[in-house]
Amino acid sequence: MEQKAEGKKIFILYPHSVIKDELLDLLIMGGFESYVLHDHKRALKLLAKFPDSIMFINIDEGLAEKEWETYIRGIQEDPVTKDCKLGILSYNTDQKLMQKYLMDLAVPCGYIQLKLGVKESTRIMLGALEANEARGKRKYIRAYCEDDINAVVNVKGAAGFYYGRILDISAAGIAARFDKFEDYPPNTLLRETQLKLRGGLVLTDVVLMGKRQDNVWVFLFDITKMNPDQKITIHRFIKHTIQHYMDNLKV
Repeated sequence: MEQKAEGKKIFILYPHSVIKDELLDLLIMGGFESYVLHDHKRALKLLAKFPDSIMFINIDEGLAEKEWETYIRGIQEDPVTKDCKLGILSYNTDQKLMQKYLMDLAVPCGYIQLKLGVKESTRIMLGALEANEARGKRKYIRAYCEDDINAVVNVKGAAGFYYGRILDISAAGIAARFDKFEDYPPNTLLRETQLKLRGGLVLTDVVLMGKRQDNVWVFLFDITKMNPDQKITIHRFIKHTIQHYMDNLKV
């Protein structure tokens, strides 16, 4: 089976706080396009819109256990959503319950016991995502933020600073639109470039790759010189941006 270049969308329904924060950061940093959902009815509509997606369900919240069983069987039996891959998240370690989901319902992405801790839960979840080729061929998640007035870049040039609006961003670099910019040759190193990403600020060196179209320029980050806090700031902005998109998507 050929991998999709863009990978699969990963939904986490009714996430525990530890999932919503720490584990989701790790998934985004690992290149997995991940979203949290807080409405099981809307989740069905999203699965129908993205039938190749993966969803992990926290069965400790939202519905009674028997209702979750009915809900999951419904997804598996509906021709529109039957190809979606499901996994279970729970603090419940009851062996009969685990067997029901793993054997009777045969959820392909496993039953993850959250009592094992964030590190082990993450390892198991990543294993399931890798087995289902969730990342696709891409290395990085790209977030589109042209409409976000709080996503800007200041490039330090020979003649001063140039201010641009970031159009899209990944862990590897950005594309930005400038009203005015110097005509540098490709592979020019521009030092002390400032990214303003909502409440986050990143000061880093970038390499100019070239022009995408009129007034839109593409830059790569000098990742080797970025510290962990800078990388986390970028990833969290990406997480916020794609979540905002999904929250406002009409289905």
